[in-house]
Amino acid sequence: MKTLEQVAASLQGYDPQALRADTALQFLHTLVTPVAQTEWVPLKAALGRVLAADVVSPIDVPAHDNSAMDGYAFAGALLQAGRPLSLEIAGTALAGKAWSGTIAAGQCLKIMTGAVMPHGLDTVVPQELVQLADKHITIPADTLRLGDNRRFKGEDLCLGKPALQAGCVVGPAALGLLASLGLAQVEVRRPLRVAFFSTGDEILSLGEAPREGAVYDSNRYTLFGLLTRMGVELLDMGVVRDDPAVLEAAFQQAAAQADAIITSGGVSVGEADHTKAVMRKLAGGAEGVAFWKIAMRPGRPMAVGRIGNAVLFGLPGNPVAVMVTFLAFVRPALFKMMGAAPKDSPLLKAHSLEAVRKKPGRTEYQRAVVQTGNDGSLQVRTTGQQGSGVLSSMASANGLLVLHHEQGNVAIGEEVDVLMFDGVM
Repeated sequence: MKTLEQVAASLQGYDPQALRADTALQFLHTLVTPVAQTEWVPLKAALGRVLAADVVSPIDVPAHDNSAMDGYAFAGALLQAGRPLSLEIAGTALAGKAWSGTIAAGQCLKIMTGAVMPHGLDTVVPQELVQLADKHITIPADTLRLGDNRRFKGEDLCLGKPALQAGCVVGPAALGLLASLGLAQVEVRRPLRVAFFSTGDEILSLGEAPREGAVYDSNRYTLFGLLTRMGVELLDMGVVRDDPAVLEAAFQQAAAQADAIITSGGVSVGEADHTKAVMRKLAGGAEGVAFWKIAMRPGRPMAVGRIGNAVLFGLPGNPVAVMVTFLAFVRPALFKMMGAAPKDSPLLKAHSLEAVRKKPGRTEYQRAVVQTGNDGSLQVRTTGQQGSGVLSSMASANGLLVLHHEQGNVAIGEEVDVLMFDGVM
């Protein structure tokens, strides 16, 4: 397990007071490690979990050469260019059992989708393409080629070969694939445990009466939604007031029970509350926690470190900044901690419908609406006002317009990167 100092030393140009967004992401990727414990679970319980080891196929899928559709199976060598082919129907092969008869020269076999291909037959003509008369079919000239519409044994999954790799997050398709192998249970990493809470005397819990200068706690509910979508185990610790003893107790409880701790608020420069001091104390001083000024908008302040064995993510207090920093940094780090295989950033290309002002030297994440244009390409426009406290703009957006560190102003029609919310937010 590397210390923050060791991670920082490995990164060229690391400066916590002027940190590039891509360097922050690299720092977190180097800092965190996957949970080691694994468990065997029934197949349905594996949905959303991370495979702990490669799944090696115990069988061939399909188990035999079979027909890809309803039609007529025959020996493809009989096909001749420019000539129709007439064949006698020798019988019918149904899915689920092998046909036991024999096929003579000039004969074919009516066959259903999935039925085993008898020896010597290697091509299937769809039933809608033939002319049927009595017990004979005629295949029009140049209708198909040798081997068409035939599925090969092991074409999907091959006996003894990896079917799914360790680190795969089991989705619906993977769940079906595992079932096709006859597997009733699978080994997965244990769920990641994440504790989260909001800090500050100005934060109201739902149900409390409004008071001057106070705001209702939206960040905790946003984090609840984002973390629930990831499939982690949650420890919701509510709102923790700005009292050193109370904060210290909350952090100690979180560190004892969770793999990761996420807080919102109290990490900005000049904060009057005690959150930063408590973080430093419990993390063992400057070696255990770093307070970043990230060259990004929104979400400049962020804290990262360790309290005991738990990784700490201290996010800003502004609602939009919480969401952006979570998506940009925390979510990828948590996926690595879950043991999930690295994934490319899900950025798509879209053409901007408006001119966007941007100074090089920071990464900007602007709330945006992405749509499909008349020509089929993606188009993007911002939601308007981009203040980090304008939560309504995040609710009306379906993605983020990502403007990279070196990027400048964007012209109308220029191609840009977008990060879609579907399945994330």
